[in-house]
Amino acid sequence: MNRESTDKLRFDRRLLQRRGWVSRDQLAAALEALPDVAGKGITLGDAEEAGSPPPGGGSETPQTQ
Repeated sequence: MNRESTDKLRFDRRLLQRRGWVSRDQLAAALEALPDVAGKGITLGDAEEAGSPPPGGGSETPQTQ
């Protein structure tokens, strides 16, 4: 695996439990560096009021045949 590929996988959730893969300090620093995107989220009630389709893209009630 080349260095670029390893860097992309460095903080992959599936690999974090590997012994020696990443230290707790490196993980903490990476999490601190993430941008705050809390303002981008909306609640489900707000999405319905805005006319957005429900999650999953289908109707809320299942169709019967």
